[in-house]
Amino acid sequence: MFPVCFTFTTSSVAVVDTATNMVAATVNGMTYSGVVSIPINVAVTPDGKHVYAANLFSNSVSVIDTGSNAVVGTPIPAGISPGPVAITPDGKDAYVAAGSNVSVIDTATNTVVATVPVGLNPSGVAVTPDGKHAYVTNVGSNTVSVIDTASNTVTATVPVGNGPVAVGIIPDVPFVAFGANLVIAFGGAPNQDSFALQSGFTLSSTAPSIDPVTQPVTLQAGTFAVTIPPGSFVETPQGFFVFVGVINGVALQAAIEHTGTLRYAFQAKAVHASLTGTTNPVTVRLSLGVDSGITSITAKIFH
Repeated sequence: MFPVCFTFTTSSVAVVDTATNMVAATVNGMTYSGVVSIPINVAVTPDGKHVYAANLFSNSVSVIDTGSNAVVGTPIPAGISPGPVAITPDGKDAYVAAGSNVSVIDTATNTVVATVPVGLNPSGVAVTPDGKHAYVTNVGSNTVSVIDTASNTVTATVPVGNGPVAVGIIPDVPFVAFGANLVIAFGGAPNQDSFALQSGFTLSSTAPSIDPVTQPVTLQAGTFAVTIPPGSFVETPQGFFVFVGVINGVALQAAIEHTGTLRYAFQAKAVHASLTGTTNPVTVRLSLGVDSGITSITAKIFH
């Protein structure tokens, strides 16, 4: 599989073999409706099988099969002068900024399934590692739009100064090991569920160190998720990090203990939570700053 380079002056994409640093193929067929395309940006699907190329002049996106290095089907209409392209980590959707909108392309059907209004002249797009949000810089509005990828709606608009052009997201650094035990008790009424979690994790030797006092801590247990904001944990004289409080109506206790070299224990209890729809196996995800882990476990569930 070869990474892709692109030109700004033709209707083609050059494919470069990184072993030889030679052009291995030139992909043509980018023209749409007789208009010279000028591919200006590309993104590769996580499985490496397809490349999505935004065509500035022909207002379209071409899909390239990396196995044959040929355009698949007809370029997809994607708004006025599309440029930035980002693909969700699961490979299901491509987010393409054009005009004052972001077109959402379903990669299974290669059709636009949503058009999301953002700011003026969106110039950069990036998707979070969990795939839940897309961040779009709007060079003409001096803002960043935050798109919820589940609903494809803008949930926040952030002023960021003059002429924001590009955006990058720090990726999560996965735990080397992560295990958990979970007990869930359904309360029989909305927001009356509770759970108790015991877990342990090991950081990579190259991972950033954790500091719960200054970092956000996010926990997901099944359909329940909560972020404990920076500054919420308190370090005890014994070296534990402890949080006790109420977040969004949920009474939550959490503790973090350093148990050995790069090893930690994390415990959490919650009442007045909502775990509606949670069934085994249960997904548990924990992140501390950019360090994170995810696992699927069989919980003890009481109704």
